[in-house]
Amino acid sequence: MPGFAQANELPAWKSLMEHHDKLGRGMVLKTEFEKDPQRFEKFSHTFANEADGSEILFDFSKNFLTDETLPLLVKLAQDAKLEELRDDMFKGEKINFTEKRAVYHMALRNTKNEKMEVDGKSVVEEVNAVLEHMKEFSEQVRSGEWKGYSGKPIDTIVNIGIGGSDLGPVMVSEALKPYGKKGMKLHFVSNIDGTHIAEATKNSDPETTLFLIASKTFTTAETVTNATYAKKWFLETAKDESAVAKHFAALSTNTKEVEKFGIDSKNMFGFQDWVGGRYSVWSSIGLSVCLYIGYENFHSFLAGGNAMDHHFRTAPLEKNIPVIGGLLSVWYSDFFGAQTHLVAPYDQYMSRFPAYLQQLSMESNGKAITRSGDYVKYTTGSILFGEPGTNAQHSFFQLLHQGTKLIPTDFILPAETHNPVENGKLHKMLASNFFAQSEALMIGKTPDTVKAEGAADDLVPHKVFLGNRPTTSILPQKITPATLGALIAYYEHLTFTEGAIWNINSFDQWGVELGKALAKGIEKELNEGGETDKHDSSTNGLINAFKKKGGLA
Repeated sequence: MPGFAQANELPAWKSLMEHHDKLGRGMVLKTEFEKDPQRFEKFSHTFANEADGSEILFDFSKNFLTDETLPLLVKLAQDAKLEELRDDMFKGEKINFTEKRAVYHMALRNTKNEKMEVDGKSVVEEVNAVLEHMKEFSEQVRSGEWKGYSGKPIDTIVNIGIGGSDLGPVMVSEALKPYGKKGMKLHFVSNIDGTHIAEATKNSDPETTLFLIASKTFTTAETVTNATYAKKWFLETAKDESAVAKHFAALSTNTKEVEKFGIDSKNMFGFQDWVGGRYSVWSSIGLSVCLYIGYENFHSFLAGGNAMDHHFRTAPLEKNIPVIGGLLSVWYSDFFGAQTHLVAPYDQYMSRFPAYLQQLSMESNGKAITRSGDYVKYTTGSILFGEPGTNAQHSFFQLLHQGTKLIPTDFILPAETHNPVENGKLHKMLASNFFAQSEALMIGKTPDTVKAEGAADDLVPHKVFLGNRPTTSILPQKITPATLGALIAYYEHLTFTEGAIWNINSFDQWGVELGKALAKGIEKELNEGGETDKHDSSTNGLINAFKKKGGLA
């Protein structure tokens, strides 16, 4: 795309380099707080979620920010034409230029029915029609009106998909488990490893199980293979092909293949080509979530995402919460040499949130080619990882505190728990760890403090914590459908901001394709007798050893 420069050629980038050199390692967060009692108020922002009236506090004050830093980062966003790109995205322009597609998943959560068009055609009516279909279907299943082939109501949902067709529904259904229908069981199958589908069907009853086959084209190899096995498993009991229509629904746009499989096209839920896989939980791909938590809660989830969209579109850059998050990520990656980013949710229901964000972040910005086709001259794409606290504290937090790597970290904790066990005693204990970890990462522990604690001289160096590790703390009131929707949208727009600064296309994923293409050829070889010699010596040796060990040679 013309008109966009390499990020390191932007005027603000050079200013930030000079600012960083001046700041250097001389910035000590602990000292910054001592110098400025108003630092928390200055660098924290509250998101008012109009979807449910709740608030989410974003505290950026424990980051490497000064009064000079933020304006320079904002200037970088302006130089990179972030606002122009953002506005083009919301206009339905085809900013995913390598695939000639709009990036319009925000239209799926357009709960206010604002005007949204692609190619001059409104998409609002089509989105609402799918939502209405989801509402009708989910209410029939949840109420027991929808019956299986033997007349029994559905009590088990098995979602078969892969990538975005799996990670989103898994994460959201787990995060919103307190809102789930009592007695309804959920299984998610994505891996082509036969263990995954075998375990999902092992404790399921064919008479009361509904399979959701999530594949836009209905040709995705892993998904279709697992779906075919599920159909075979089902028919071993049902015996009648016509019974498939009562136990299988398709989240797809390929009517021909869906009907060929045996699914009634009335039970087909479509979505548009401007919906990327990693953004598809907002679409009919989220049907498993809708079935589990009910349509009203699913609508609230959409509304929370929509509220964050509105903030991202309208808030000035210096107060724009996702923009600040994205700019900080670039700041650490390209100016401080940070290669990773940790997300640690202090909420057991949010255990799958980091895995979901891994795809969002690394599939979006794991790119090395700019919009103009040139190789980038700077670092892109953080390695994102995470686990829920407090378990993570007893595993890899050692590296955060005393390792040699700078790992910017996001901590997430709801002020209110869904399970106030022991009158909230456990949640207070959880919260104390949440606050202590970010504070410890900032202040560290000096040799004098260690000595004052009575440590032997030879142990002092081992017990010193350097501190000065940057963190962002996110404090929602409670993990509700609307709150979760807003948090997901926050990270989506943060990721968009990173990509805009780095001048890359955050919305294609060509890097996923090569391995898939090679796998098709190798699969044929595995079905043939004898040894193979079609690859390098390592690959040949591994394939031949596998065939021999598996009795396939």
